Order: sequence, then structure tokens, then C-alpha cells
Amino acid sequence: MGRLDRIRIEKVGKRYGTERALAGVSLELTKGSMCALLGHNGAGKTTLLGVVSTLVRPDGGAVTYESAGKVVKGEGVRGQIGLLAHASLCYGELSAIENLEFVAGLYGVPTSGIAPALDQVGLDPRARDRAARTYSRGMLQRLALARALLTKPSLLLLDEPFTGLDRDGAIALGERLGALKTDGTIVVVVTHDLEAIAGRTDHVAILRRGKLVCEERDPRAYSYEQLKDLYHRNAA
Repeated sequence: MGRLDRIRIEKVGKRYGTERALAGVSLELTKGSMCALLGHNGAGKTTLLGVVSTLVRPDGGAVTYESAGKVVKGEGVRGQIGLLAHASLCYGELSAIENLEFVAGLYGVPTSGIAPALDQVGLDPRARDRAARTYSRGMLQRLALARALLTKPSLLLLDEPFTGLDRDGAIALGERLGALKTDGTIVVVVTHDLEAIAGRTDHVAILRRGKLVCEERDPRAYSYEQLKDLYHRNAA
């Protein structure tokens, strides 16, 4: 199967008991773009990432995945998605290398890509054979990022990817995401660190209380000041 080049999110709704997480959200994600999914805590951002990742089933609406104009379903979709969630999804008793060897085995990815993936996220080579449970928050975040990137996904979903990283690490990750976008990856970033994605984000979607209240695109990418202005005008 070819790489995903379009994701159509159509009137997606989700409730948890009496709480409405998403209310009829429609959004289109396209190849070679970086979407900043913004909003206050509780706005529905993480739930929407869960729906798009196929891990959360919506109560209404649908998400359609396309490759070369054809609809892709099931395992063909999941193998094309890289996800960084709030939970690291890594095994604490395994080392960084062992965690990625496990993922490589699941998805049929060559283990030769493990060292480059860890290099890309800047995980200290001296720590790669240690159990992940001994890692600091920042180190664990780097390992989780490497896990998300290992399969070279065509759709990359990141929930607060800069958490736990120092400023140099956040800037380096922002640059890496920009390069992935240029290479044709669909990148979706939930973040409050607007500085790290400034100059790379060309698509902004803002949620408020489960509703999409603002969506804009600019192929020139948004500056930090533009992102701040959009956020403060629409997220409150």
C-alpha cells in the first residue's frame, strides 16, 4: 500500500458518559502539511487524535484515509500511523533498543533503522541499553518519539511532543518535524509550545469545548506572533 496522502474527518462526535468531548468536527489533513491542533485543556484535542489514530471509536461521523485517491482501511491504515500519546507506550523493563526491536518486529521494520531513530531524537547512546523505567521524563519522551518515528509513518500524530525536552531539544524536534513535512508526511501536533512549531505550521485548527471554532491555512507557514494571535482570539 502507498503512503497516506489525505485524511477526511467528517462530523466526528464523541461522548464520555454525559461529557461531550467532540461535537461534529470536520477537518481535512493533506500530504506535506503540518497542522497545529490548538485549544485549552479539555477542548477535545487528545480525543480527536485518538479518533484519527483509530484507537478511539467515535460516536458519530467518520474518518476516511486515502492513498492515491483510494480509501484505505484496517491494518493498512495503522501501519502508516505514528503516534506520540500522553502515555509513552514504551515498556519500562525493556531498554530503548529492546523497545524499538519489539516495534520493528510488530511492523516488519528493519532493525537497522533503530540506531538512526534514536539518533534523530537525541537519546544519549550511553542510556540505550538501560531499562526505560530508569529514564528521566525527557529521556522517556525521546524514546517515545523514536518509537513513533521508527516505522516512517505517513501520518504522524503528536500530543505535546515538546514536554520534558529542554529548549535546544524542542527546537531540534521542531526542525525535524519541518523536515518530515517537507518530505510529504502529514504531521498533526497538539502543543502549547507555539514557538517550537512557528515557521513550520501551515495549517491551524482550534477546538473549544469539543467544537472546531477556527481553521486556517497558509502555505507560507505561520509566525510565532500569528500563532499567538490566532490562539488568543479563538481558544478562549
